[in-house]
Amino acid sequence: MNIAEIENKKIAVLLSGGVDSSVVVYEFARLGLHPDCFYIKIGPEEEEEWDCSSEEDLEMATAVAHKYGCKLEVIDCHKEYWDQVTKYTMDKVRAGLTPNPDVMCNRLIKFGAFDEKRGHDYDLIATGHYAQTEIEEVQEMVNGKLLNCKLKWLCTSPDPVKDQTDFLAQIADWQLRKALFPIGHYVKDEVRIIAEREHLVNAKRKDSQGICFLGKINYNDYIRRYLGEQPGDVIELETGKRIGEHKGLWFHTIGQRKGMGFGGGPWFVVKKDVAQNVLYVSHGYDPETAYKQDFAVCDFHFLTKFQTPCEVTFKIRHTPEYHPATLEWTGEDAFVVHSKEKIHGVAPGQFCVIYDENHHCCLGSGEITV
Repeated sequence: MNIAEIENKKIAVLLSGGVDSSVVVYEFARLGLHPDCFYIKIGPEEEEEWDCSSEEDLEMATAVAHKYGCKLEVIDCHKEYWDQVTKYTMDKVRAGLTPNPDVMCNRLIKFGAFDEKRGHDYDLIATGHYAQTEIEEVQEMVNGKLLNCKLKWLCTSPDPVKDQTDFLAQIADWQLRKALFPIGHYVKDEVRIIAEREHLVNAKRKDSQGICFLGKINYNDYIRRYLGEQPGDVIELETGKRIGEHKGLWFHTIGQRKGMGFGGGPWFVVKKDVAQNVLYVSHGYDPETAYKQDFAVCDFHFLTKFQTPCEVTFKIRHTPEYHPATLEWTGEDAFVVHSKEKIHGVAPGQFCVIYDENHHCCLGSGEITV
């Protein structure tokens, strides 16, 4: 954390109850700072029957804030989450696409709705994301004058497994300017060591998995709650043979290999026909139809402007691997990704996240269309 970046700044910390954001509070405390902390409530209502860990999260956040002499305020963004992020998710899966709610949660809630409610009173919003930022001095022409400007880049974490720049690749430039990632230069093991050394209450707590608020809630139950079931045929792609019935196309993703429930496998999903409500699967491990090398990306969101065509690396899912490619501009905010290698499980609706050749800076992201 750059001292110059936080000097004389009013800072808000988004404290979730997990170990990462708790170590963020410690990082400020060791500098003699006691920032205001905020717990964002976005989970199901209290009367819901779902097993949600939000009560335990709040207890952990309260204990950490108290330990370091920080104020903690609960900010209710439940309505905003369900009106915006849930609507986005359901609209996409209903259309047969593969959305990423966590990406939109960062843009619309953590750096969006929170800023509208309380964050606008602060210069910086600190989170426990595994990401870094860098400032670059540049010259830009503004109203005919050459001015010195500062560019803020979103940069990857040294921990390739935990890096979360892909989840941040849709935030707006003004949100990035306010974002601060105090533990982004650590790897996860280092964060755990700090938490245990400081005797944090959640030092040994397991990382949350899946959608940001769901806790122990099954993702398919979440989808079923809002879209129900819509049974249809499951067809073997190569033979056209009907091998079973699915309960709804929205319960399956392109490239899926597990949880199919059909005998004679392995099977995996290679195509969806939304109009006919048919799920196509392939009997075999890696058929040619499961791979793509060239695919279109639309509605590209630039974190930093760049020239095309250019050599880049990219991700289409949250994995440690980066794939080399050439990016070709085809129109307003539209690109074609020409991957150097064939990629498994490219699915419409996924975010393709673009990085520089050395996968150091995250340049932005767009939605895969084909």
